[in-house]
Amino acid sequence: MREDDIVGPADGTKIPRYAGSSTFARLPRIDEVSRYDVAVLGAPFDGGVSYRPGARFGPSSIRQASRNLRPAFNPELNIAPFRVLQAVDAGDVPCNPFDIDEALRQIDVEASALIGAGQRLITLGGDHTIALGTLRAVARKHGPVALIHFDAHLDTWNSYFGADRTHGTVFRRAFEEGLLLPDSSIHVGIRGPLYDSQDLVDDAGFGFSIIRATDFDRLGVDEIIRRARERIGDAKVYLSVDIDVLDPAFAPGTGTPEMGGFTSRELLALLRGLPGGQLVAADVVEVSPAYDHAEITALAAATVAYEMMSLMAVAAKDAG
Repeated sequence: MREDDIVGPADGTKIPRYAGSSTFARLPRIDEVSRYDVAVLGAPFDGGVSYRPGARFGPSSIRQASRNLRPAFNPELNIAPFRVLQAVDAGDVPCNPFDIDEALRQIDVEASALIGAGQRLITLGGDHTIALGTLRAVARKHGPVALIHFDAHLDTWNSYFGADRTHGTVFRRAFEEGLLLPDSSIHVGIRGPLYDSQDLVDDAGFGFSIIRATDFDRLGVDEIIRRARERIGDAKVYLSVDIDVLDPAFAPGTGTPEMGGFTSRELLALLRGLPGGQLVAADVVEVSPAYDHAEITALAAATVAYEMMSLMAVAAKDAG
């Protein structure tokens, strides 16, 4: 697609950012363009949470906070993403609020319809349970993928109160369903107490590597990026960012906050070093606006989603 054919977001120098479309970053709706490269999809579901609810309101709060963005040019990555990619807002999945499995099926169906030849997906959660639906769609299209997972928590537990598909079990289920490549996935930012030391043993058995939040000061940005890249090799990648990977000082509006997390600057630096050309889909989840203040958490999530798009745009530009 030529740059002249791309429909970009509303121009903030002509239409104030507090006005106009309520889509993510004021991008065109999917029905307003003839084709697209990347779609933003909301998954307003929080039926899998174990502590604070409210992430069903995450997609709308992230979209609202994205009005703060000046999306035309990303100086850190030296890219004007929406001159390279046709990005669209595909609306929300009508997730069943009472039935986890039905909600996952709905997410799978909607995501599958959006992932086409070369088309990529960024999903706004919702709690982390929603990643199982999108991973099913991604694996059906691309086969098993490597996972780069930013989170305070492993999310590879077995069950909660007899429920097997929750925000804390999502990647155990993904491994069991064959959605992830063996020994190609990594958790980044893990911290906080666990239910049992066996949790770490189980997680290693599922083929995950772990970089703890406490490793950051010792390893630094470049080494963490190197280890993540080494882990995934040349595989296609699903990137999942639980906003609670940030310290509660930078993301108070989330369901299960943990002290000692990354700063916003640290997270953005790590994201910008990832291989955008390998990203086939991504999500940012667990924004619970009822616990937020001044859109701090929602803005963090909106910026993360924008950086994901920018990575994809850099890769597309480099590919010619």
